[in-house]
Amino acid sequence: MGALRKQMDGDLVVRGMSVRTREAYLRAVAGLAKHYGRRPDRISEREVQNYLLHLIEERKLAWSSCNIVVQGLKFFYGVTLKRPEAQFAVPRARQPQKLPQILSREEVVALIENTHNLKHRAILMTAYAAGLRLNEICHLKVTDIDSDRMTMRVEQGKGAKDRYTLLSPRLLAELRRYWIAHRPKEWLFTSKDRTRAISDATVHRIYEAAKARARISKEGGIHSLRHAFATHLLEAGVDIHTIQRLMGHGHISSTLRYFHLARKHLTGTPSPLELLAAPLKPR
Repeated sequence: MGALRKQMDGDLVVRGMSVRTREAYLRAVAGLAKHYGRRPDRISEREVQNYLLHLIEERKLAWSSCNIVVQGLKFFYGVTLKRPEAQFAVPRARQPQKLPQILSREEVVALIENTHNLKHRAILMTAYAAGLRLNEICHLKVTDIDSDRMTMRVEQGKGAKDRYTLLSPRLLAELRRYWIAHRPKEWLFTSKDRTRAISDATVHRIYEAAKARARISKEGGIHSLRHAFATHLLEAGVDIHTIQRLMGHGHISSTLRYFHLARKHLTGTPSPLELLAAPLKPR
């Protein structure tokens, strides 16, 4: 679907879709074409609906994953192919409201202190100390680190918004050690060939390996460090609106859920920055 893919991607760009949304929508259409073994513009609406049923009943995809596919296919048929009458849907699922398992301060320390690779250690510390999403970690640039103002710029985070977050002295020192050893030029954390930003999958593997070394059994990927960042700040007494700005949440309701995770321990707890400043030993 070379020409169609290019056309659809152009339509997505014109409408201001983020890179991650564009990738997800293009992947949805590519999956449909692969399933039927022919061009997606030659696949009927009935076949599309059968494909969605296949994703739910046979591949057992979560409702949220299927819904992304639906949105991608709606865009392709409605905008790129100009068939606004095409409508697809998956049954609305009741999503279980599960609170994330929060890493304790001791677990975060163990996670980082059991990571001896300088680059991997810097990635984990940055994820926690700045409260970044996975995509934000991967796309940090060297120029995003402002040591004069002690801030870190997050460019085009979720919702295509820029924001600033914390840069602690301890993290800055760690990043300087990493920079001296690796000398990244554009992307702060690069791929092996040093020409591209590090991939999501690589960062996931780094986190899972560190968690295994630290013998942490709690569920959750590297996003757990972002959860810990917010919860530990709240426990330290930082106000909810400040945490909202640091996290880049569009709605206060997204931040308020951390109150339920931290409300039993609201006194005497150091912030993430204090955690990084004292117990961790330089490598």
